[in-house]
Formats: sequence, C-alpha cells, structure tokens
Amino acid sequence: MAESGNGPLSGVRVVELAGIGPGPFAAMLLADLGADVVRVDRPGGAGLGIDPDHDVTNRNKRSVLVDLKSPHGVAQVLALVERADVLIEGYRPGVAERLGVGPEECLARNPRLVYGRMTGWGQQGPLADTAGHDIGYIAITGALGMIGPADGPPAIPANLLGDYAGGSLYLVIGVLAALQHARTDGGRGQVVDAAIVDGTAHLTAMIHGMLSAGGWQDRRGANLLDGGTPFYGTYETADGGHMAVGALEQRFYAEFIRLLGIADEVPGRDDLGSWSDLRAAIAARFKTRTREEWTAVFQESDACVAPVLSLREAPAHPHLAARGTFVDHGGITQPAPAPRFSLTPGAVRRPPAQPGADTAEVARDWQVPALTAEPDHPQKDAGS
Repeated sequence: MAESGNGPLSGVRVVELAGIGPGPFAAMLLADLGADVVRVDRPGGAGLGIDPDHDVTNRNKRSVLVDLKSPHGVAQVLALVERADVLIEGYRPGVAERLGVGPEECLARNPRLVYGRMTGWGQQGPLADTAGHDIGYIAITGALGMIGPADGPPAIPANLLGDYAGGSLYLVIGVLAALQHARTDGGRGQVVDAAIVDGTAHLTAMIHGMLSAGGWQDRRGANLLDGGTPFYGTYETADGGHMAVGALEQRFYAEFIRLLGIADEVPGRDDLGSWSDLRAAIAARFKTRTREEWTAVFQESDACVAPVLSLREAPAHPHLAARGTFVDHGGITQPAPAPRFSLTPGAVRRPPAQPGADTAEVARDWQVPALTAEPDHPQKDAGS
C-alpha cells in the first residue's frame, strides 16, 4: 500500500524533481496533507548544502536516486510519471525539456498528469532565462518597496514573501485546482506555470485597490498597515525586546492606551498632526518595562499587542503550545502541518527523506521495477 497517511490528499501520488527553495516546500505541504511524495534526488545532491537529517522541507517524503543525465534515469522518471497524479519541477525554462522529462513527454505517458512548474520569473518573458532569487522577485513586483521604515531602506522579509508565499503556496493552489479538473469527467492533465513574480504581485491585490481609491500612498511608512500610524508597529522594551502593536480599531486602541497607562496623557488618535507626539509617548512608555512584563499586562486583552518572539522562543508561547502549532519529531522542533482538518488531519509521519534511501520501497509500492533495474550497457566488441 502506498505511503500516504490519512490526510485529505491520501492516495494522491506526487513526483518531485529535486531542487531547492519553493519547490521542495510546496511538495512538503502536499506530503503533510497526506500525498505520497517521491522526491527524485540526483547524485551529488541539490546544491543547498543542508544536512539531509535536518532538511524539514523533505519530511513526509520518500527519496529515490536517479541520474537524469542518462537515458536510463529519464526512463525511470517517466515510469514514475505513468503512476503519478502530479509532477513538480523547479528548473529554469527549457531544462526539463532538454533532459527529456518536459510536459510533452510526461503528458504523453500520462494524459491526466498535473505538471507543476516552479520558477521565479515564469516560463516566458525577458527575464525567464536569467538567474534570480526571492529578493529580486519581490523587488520588481512592488512588494519589497512597501516594507521598511520611511527613512530607511526596504526591509528584507527573509525569503518568506517571495519563495514561499508568492511561490510555493500558489504552486500548491494551482496543482490542486488542476488536479480537480483532471479528475472530472472529460478532464485531462495540464501544465501549471507558477511564477514567484505572479504570485507575489497577486498578494498585493488589496493594496492596489487601496492605492487606486486614494487610501494608500505609494511610499513606505506612510500607511495604515506599514508602520505609518503610531498604533500599528513595533516598540522597544526596557530589556531590548520588542512588542508588536496592532490596535487599529477604536475600541481596541482604547484598550491599548488604557493598559499602557497613557490614556489621560496623549492626544487623540484622530489628530494626525500630533501623531509624532503620540508615537513618542507610546515608545517612552514601552521603554519603562521589559518585554515579559508588558506581555503580562496585555495577556488575553483585546488591545491587539503581542511580544515579538524569536524562532526558538515561538514554540513555547502558551497559545501556540496549547494548539500544538509546533511539534517535535526526530529531535527537530518544527511547524506542524497546516491548515487543520476535522476528519482527515495531516501529520508529520516521516523524518526528512535521505537521498535514495527509499528506492526499493517506492519501486514496490508504485510497481515501478525500472527503479531498481540496472541500466543496459551496449556489449563491447571483443577487440575493444
């Protein structure tokens, strides 16, 4: 029986051609939700340099080792494709075709296959064949330019906004939508072109609407949600920590300044001309206590204030601990599968896949004996 757990995607088979960044994360999400994901690793590794034991993006997957530069390796991948529902690849445009595992070859073998392509620039356009990284993708879409202080450079949000939000999540949405179509009467497989620039641009839809309506200024630190207001931003505490304030609505703001202890000392929030004074008063007050002390003050209130935690601190937060937002598996503390399902919950079932470790198991479960067959070698002449 295929390894698929009991998540909502149980029974769905996915071939992931090994890469780095958003492709593996998208495949991990599918695996977390119960899909049987087989990662096709190549000799020498994918190039990221992370110890496979700790590469959480490869959890819940199985791995086979295939040399796609050989005809035998191409035949092995196409044999897997015949048994798969989805294939995910993250090569530059044209590479999969040159290797012999592009959409034409794969859909010829399996007309209902969903062929998911993960790139930064997309399959077409002037930049399609050039190298790139998250920071460049979010830069040209306008997303990076929105983030950071008004008097400083744009702030880099790690690679969460482009690679994972604009890339991986849109690939998963596209793959699942295409899979639904492929499984309907008369449906067939298709190619999903998930470009990080497209997904990141799509994430800014609401902001573009506000910009058009005159409710958003096209500059950093001047708007409701980018730190332009004194009651939506971060403030330093006495111990060098920070508190995040999101008291946008009037009733939440009233609770905020009451618990902060400055309700009778500051100008009204609607007096825009006094916002610099309001911001200074809030900042000064936060500097009088530690982050832990302010966390206790605002605990379980409607003031919309939270401590800014580090990655190592986050799993211990009482709310996240109560929900099981993080799990410990194989000695690694990591985010639990999300979202949650009442009947078919996802789970961390397997540790990060080790390259090639599951070849025999996958060959048996998927009934693909080519995975374990030795390549045919032309017989040499006696005199050679």
